[in-house]
Amino acid sequence: MSELVDQVGIGKRFFLIAGNCVVEDEATSLETARYLKKLCGEYQLPLVYKSSFRKANRLSGESFSSIGDQAALDIMAKIKRDLELPLLTDIHETSDIPLIGDIDILQIPAFLCRQTLLIQAAAATGKWVNIKKGQFMAPENMKDAATKAAILNRNRVMLTERGTSFGYNNLIVDFRSLVIMKRFGFPVVFDATHSVQRPGGLGNSSGGDREYIIPLAQAAAAVGIDGLFVETHPAPARAKSDAASQIPLKEMPALLDAVLRIVRR
Repeated sequence: MSELVDQVGIGKRFFLIAGNCVVEDEATSLETARYLKKLCGEYQLPLVYKSSFRKANRLSGESFSSIGDQAALDIMAKIKRDLELPLLTDIHETSDIPLIGDIDILQIPAFLCRQTLLIQAAAATGKWVNIKKGQFMAPENMKDAATKAAILNRNRVMLTERGTSFGYNNLIVDFRSLVIMKRFGFPVVFDATHSVQRPGGLGNSSGGDREYIIPLAQAAAAVGIDGLFVETHPAPARAKSDAASQIPLKEMPALLDAVLRIVRR
């Protein structure tokens, strides 16, 4: 684990993983990262900045995917260098791994949480690996996914809950999954924004119910999570990905107030 991630206390202190869904442009990324760093400084909350350099899982072939791998990764590297923040991004194929030298935490997307070679290749880097629980996975089965990585990277694994398929085009959060996954001995994170998605939605993008982000995050905090995952944007209506489920940047203080009152009581 990099020195930078050591400082935020992964697995030691409650932490926040937050940022834009995908790298859209330098201005949006820097505005978001600067605001989050200032905010987390005020709350004395360790922050990992997240953004996808490429979105591989798109409902439509016409949906926005990336500004270009290297251009996106260069923006993230600038955030790490200038703001001294650790970084998290998704990987989708083993061929992505040579690209992401500046990234501190490699994230396995929910749809890929059973991809053994991808998980093993990520863990073989020695970096932390965040495995998102698939919408189709029982929490008990995530122990096997975590073990694939843990034996290769000295237990530098975290597991993230992001909702479970509930009929067509809907998700529900079973909070028992947080308790079950905690038993495996790895940090457990709650993804408060993907959990309110309506996969498929209308047209060529997923929908979402943003108003439930804070209540679900409070419930997860009460259950006993180690960290919170949030996608946020200065103007979600203009976001190029997951516009319906990202929380407005200006609402982050309200979210943190609600969650930290429970975590720190």
